[in-house]
Amino acid sequence: MDLLDKLRAVTARCERLADGAAMPGNTVIDRVLGPCEVVVQGRPTLMFGSNNYLGLTMHPDVVEAGRQALLDYGAGTTGSRTANGTLALHEDLEHQIADWFGKRHAIIFSTGYQANLSLVGGLCGPDDVILIDGDSHASIYDATRQTAAQVIGFRHNSPESLNKKLERLPRDSGRNRLVVVEGLYSIRGDVAPLREIVDVCRTHGAYSLVDEAHSLGTYGDHGLGCAEAQGVLGEVDFVVGTFSKSLAGIGGVCVSDHPELRALHFLARAYVFTASGSPSNIASVGAAVRVVREHPELRERLWANVHLLRKGLQEVGYVIGDSASPIVPILIGDEHHTVALWQQLLAAGLYVNVILPPGCPKDDCVLRASCSAAHTPEDIARAVAIFARVGAELGVTSVALS
Repeated sequence: MDLLDKLRAVTARCERLADGAAMPGNTVIDRVLGPCEVVVQGRPTLMFGSNNYLGLTMHPDVVEAGRQALLDYGAGTTGSRTANGTLALHEDLEHQIADWFGKRHAIIFSTGYQANLSLVGGLCGPDDVILIDGDSHASIYDATRQTAAQVIGFRHNSPESLNKKLERLPRDSGRNRLVVVEGLYSIRGDVAPLREIVDVCRTHGAYSLVDEAHSLGTYGDHGLGCAEAQGVLGEVDFVVGTFSKSLAGIGGVCVSDHPELRALHFLARAYVFTASGSPSNIASVGAAVRVVREHPELRERLWANVHLLRKGLQEVGYVIGDSASPIVPILIGDEHHTVALWQQLLAAGLYVNVILPPGCPKDDCVLRASCSAAHTPEDIARAVAIFARVGAELGVTSVALS
């Protein structure tokens, strides 16, 4: 096989799926009209495919903080955190997030992907074992591949499967065990049973890492994620979060009560050899954290929208995932029908995400709608009406709104 053959195969598949229409994964947003409306191909389009869960991307405090930092510090740091790239802004944000979580230590990263690479790569070596949920994000899989540690998968959201795997790795073997799960899984929007998983970890003396990328800001009394919502935040060793969802920026963070966390500043290759987050981005994330802490009503509005969208989609005949979360998976199945539905929704002025292989099994394709606190009831009614009309036209559903 030629080196480029695999790329040619991808190109051919994309052309076959697109068939002259819009191509999933290659949609250009021309302009942003608001947190929930964009322009695509010259057409105003409702945005239900963003992770802007709390609607903060255009919040005046967030935008102003970024603007002022751009004026004060310039466009970028031009260096890593261990070189010239640590500004007072970076350390201030770390202190702010540690205080928010009630944890002793926080360390921020340039991306959420990099947070998992840095943490798992910095912690684990050849004498260690990493146990990961079978539905883990690509960043977790890639993080394990860079280590010489043994990697063991366990059945998705199954404390029983995890317990069996750990039983085969007795704590007196001298091997460290790190269990990695997510709070909220991004494809089907299902939540991990963290209480049971943490109990299994503690029984076997294993360390625990919870990735709260999609649940930070949206779950828990203080918006700290699923670990807080399930009452286990104080028992988890490491919590990873991202800034690119509810916090409306880009970057990642890990919080922990283990003081050794700070040594990743010198040890984690993905951190040491990556330029630090830009001043405007870091400042805007700090402002977003303040807004989240001061306005719990944003979460209340988000969850009201979640229930409204789920109810509307079910009423017009769609099959959706069982778990209520800001991620609403619409279960279609066949790849051809899924892409056709996505294309027609976009043509009708509604943007959602589409999940195709290898992101899912061959006949288990999904459309993924995401709710935001910034959506209005009118936005949701318009989205449901488009779903109903297009679904009926394509024969995906049998119910159309009049």
